[in-house]
Amino acid sequence: MNCLKDSSWPSYPRAVASCLTQNSHEHRTSTLLAENDVLPALARLLQGNPLYAAKAAQVLAEIAKNEEMKTPCIEAGLMPILILLLESTDQDMLLHAGRTIGRICYDNNDLQERLVGAGVIPSLIRIMSDYPDNEPLVRVNLLALSNLAELDTAKEALSKTKVAELLVHQLRTTSHHEKTEIILEVLQTLAENDILKLQLTNAGIQDAVVEILQRLQENSKPEDMGSLKATSDLIVSLLLGDESMQRLFADGQGVIYQNVGIWLTSEHNQLQLTGALAIANFARNDSNCVRMVQLGVVHQLLDLLEKHVENGDVSVQHAALSALRNLAIPVANKVQMLDDGVGKRIQMLLRSEMPPVQFKLLGVLRMLMDGQADAAEELGQDAMLLNRLVQWCDSRDHAGVCGEANRLLASLIRHSRSQEVVRAIQEAQATKHLVSMATSEHAIMQNEALIALAIASAVNLEIIKEDFKEAQLVQSIHKLLQDENIGPEVKYNSIGLLCSLLNAGDLKQDAEEDNMKETLEKLCGHSNDNVAKQALMALQILNDEHSLLGPSLRL
Repeated sequence: MNCLKDSSWPSYPRAVASCLTQNSHEHRTSTLLAENDVLPALARLLQGNPLYAAKAAQVLAEIAKNEEMKTPCIEAGLMPILILLLESTDQDMLLHAGRTIGRICYDNNDLQERLVGAGVIPSLIRIMSDYPDNEPLVRVNLLALSNLAELDTAKEALSKTKVAELLVHQLRTTSHHEKTEIILEVLQTLAENDILKLQLTNAGIQDAVVEILQRLQENSKPEDMGSLKATSDLIVSLLLGDESMQRLFADGQGVIYQNVGIWLTSEHNQLQLTGALAIANFARNDSNCVRMVQLGVVHQLLDLLEKHVENGDVSVQHAALSALRNLAIPVANKVQMLDDGVGKRIQMLLRSEMPPVQFKLLGVLRMLMDGQADAAEELGQDAMLLNRLVQWCDSRDHAGVCGEANRLLASLIRHSRSQEVVRAIQEAQATKHLVSMATSEHAIMQNEALIALAIASAVNLEIIKEDFKEAQLVQSIHKLLQDENIGPEVKYNSIGLLCSLLNAGDLKQDAEEDNMKETLEKLCGHSNDNVAKQALMALQILNDEHSLLGPSLRL
């Protein structure tokens, strides 16, 4: 380190650079720099002659590569000086000062917060705006934004700048693979903020990302797969905001929706996934759902699913089914989708052995059946479907699939109210699963099962009563009525079901032997008037007393 001794300030940068080259060992280098008061000297140079200041900033950028030198740089008071230098018009100075700040603050959340508090965000945006064609300088600023953008304070500060316009411009004009990925990374982070989502949309980010996907689709290389996924992820992030999603949809005229059909028919699974996820997000709004069904998107999704039936991409299937489920929410769409044969075509996925696909498939079918009696009656007699549901009801390793299979069984009875459906379910040996569902830990599932069982007993008790007895339905109801933690709605529906069951001699005998009378007498004093009245009615039936009112259920 003798090269530093007695050096004049103008020769300091060259001397330090020489010493850094000669001493590659990080610990020794940091020790020598500290012993020779290099950092205070560089701090003085930064505030002196601009020519020397730029050189000093360049040396500091090299010093800051050394992990052990970050803290000494901070302690030497360099950060406030460097931040002030970001107001310079000297592009070399801006480049080296920016690199130094970035290296010192990398992976240091506290320092990054202080940087934002010191007003560095407007400086970074000004530099990108003033020197958009200086590639090294733009890259340094992009990396700085990449490090800072995770902070909520940074996002707030950025929302008050024209960062959206600048980044969209840079994205559309660059042809460099690495730069594209950095910009996409920054945009992805900014898109977590709803205000910035809108600003990006207004700046035309949708046109830029569609152009990128089109370019990558036509000339894709292995190294482009990262950019393809990052662009796809950005599109989905933009659609997660309600207002930005609506602007991008534009009644089906937005550029993203206009390209959905192309992506769905692409050979790239990533583009197929992007298209399906875009539809699923656009379909969070009922009017959008109706419009998309009118535009024929359902058949595009079904065609995509057919491609993936055998050994298909689970993510693509999951996304396409999510889109179909959302599209099926409006009543008008249910009718149209059923008329278009969705209920039948989608059953091709019954052979799937992938739990995520099974779960989503069941959700789509249940949504389609909601309030559609004819469809529920037809599907409720489909032996292949019922047999598959029974298998999935036994799926103890996948609770979600098991729960959805049970809910679809209950839904088929609730919406069809058909004797033939009850008979088909009984023949498929599925009754026991509905009884088990009635004792689920989830109140919504308990009520759905209780209502389905009550309807089954009302329309065809004679053929199903043996199944009820074998599954110990009366005893299960009794446990629900005795459980003080069970809510009044479940108790109310449990008693309503019990009233129907008491019409069968064997089941009535089960109730008598299980001492149901005592429990009903207690419930006659229940704090909920409806439960108390229902309990009194059941007690009268159990005691063979005449009642003017029949049992009722909370549907």
